[in-house]
Amino acid sequence: MPRTILQDHQWNFIKDLPPGKTSDCGVTGKDNRLFLEAVLWIARTGAPWRDLPEHFGKWNSVYTRYNRWCDKGSWTAVFEALSSDVDFEYIMVDGSISRVHQHGAPKKAQSDEAVGHSRGGLTTKIHAAVDALGNPVRLILTAGQASEYDQANALIDGFRVDYVLADKGYDSDAFVRAICDAGATPVIPSRRNRKQQREYDRELYKERNLVERLFQKLKQFRRVATRYERLGRNYLGMLHIAASVIWLA
Repeated sequence: MPRTILQDHQWNFIKDLPPGKTSDCGVTGKDNRLFLEAVLWIARTGAPWRDLPEHFGKWNSVYTRYNRWCDKGSWTAVFEALSSDVDFEYIMVDGSISRVHQHGAPKKAQSDEAVGHSRGGLTTKIHAAVDALGNPVRLILTAGQASEYDQANALIDGFRVDYVLADKGYDSDAFVRAICDAGATPVIPSRRNRKQQREYDRELYKERNLVERLFQKLKQFRRVATRYERLGRNYLGMLHIAASVIWLA
């Protein structure tokens, strides 16, 4: 029997979050836990769907259900439910590149599917906001060559925090002003070419390593570290699954 990920107490914590419950409209999901473990096996190993062990059921049925949940935003809903209990003393934002595998690559770069060209070839960029405990609170996908700064406002929009931590790549007057307008304090080092260097809390800035450690945790899932999904929504589904497991740890 393949190694599973979810322990009993973790499953009991999330069993009412996915669709297919008896209280939901439509068909009741058969063994949601086994299905979730099947998707986690794919996410962890990076194996093709056709190589899914028979213990989990027919690979095509599992993939079809996974694709349907991605289309309906079910994985996003589970992640958002888990990430609702946030330590908002401060948040950190950053981005990381994932290379697109040839099996998931379109014939050419497609920004609407979050696939673009960068130094490593076809890539996708993951933009993340992390709370003070190192847990992911928001994840956004763009093409790999996109600037991290372009998603800065979207990452913090709607969050009420005391501080926002980011590296020099986010140093801009507009973003700093947006942080201050939201009632927070920016903890962002100034670029070298800035004429007037801005002061920031250097001790608090050391906590920014939490967002870098988040990407290390996410990329322990091989289907996150390398993108195999052709559709952006399906890759985001893998990302939200991995992020949900981090919340359950």
